Amino acid sequence: MTDQLFPESGMNMIRVLERIGVEVQYDPRQTCCGQPAFNTGYHEESLVLAERFLDIFDGDGSDRIVAPSGSCTTMVKVFYGDLLTLSPPYREKAERVRARIHEFTSFLVDVLEHEDVGAAFEGRVTLHDSCHALRELHIKEQPRRLLRHVRGLELVEMQAAEVCCGFGGTFAVKYADVSASMAEEKIESIEETGADFVTGVDSSCLMQIDGMLRRRGSAARCVHIADILGGSAA
Repeated sequence: MTDQLFPESGMNMIRVLERIGVEVQYDPRQTCCGQPAFNTGYHEESLVLAERFLDIFDGDGSDRIVAPSGSCTTMVKVFYGDLLTLSPPYREKAERVRARIHEFTSFLVDVLEHEDVGAAFEGRVTLHDSCHALRELHIKEQPRRLLRHVRGLELVEMQAAEVCCGFGGTFAVKYADVSASMAEEKIESIEETGADFVTGVDSSCLMQIDGMLRRRGSAARCVHIADILGGSAA
């Protein structure tokens, strides 16, 4: 999702990490973690991608693996455990990689204990808690703590921050009417805040929300938290 549709969010993640002194390397061989196929029930096809992911990242010499997505991180940390019952030889690799991979905001706050990354962003911003990040990785306060240190940003909470946006990968395609109804409820909560921007830790959720905002003619727009933090106050 980041590589193909929102590459600037990935670049901004790197800008933030390098700004605070982290040495970043990127392996261009990497591809999808396999979650879309896994969620749709194509486990054997997903396994091919999971094994490739583990082959690339296990023993690559890095201390940590950081992803601008709670969803992808959850796939590796949580669901690889289920998937790799089909591939026992990869279980040790999975455990090693699982211990090293982190969602971006969790890495900043929980691992580096760094909340002020020297960012500036003008606007009234509300935050969507994406399902995998919140429910599987317990990521809720981390992005909020980072946003509160951004110069010029006013953080406002929506009532339905923890409610699913209706994306759910292929769920939005297979059950389009249900997905759209869920997104509409989310949009109503967003509009009540008067926010200029909606942010979050997953591009997939933000793509779903932004599409509904545009269809309703709303002035609010979605922006990944990496794009907010990537703006330097210097």
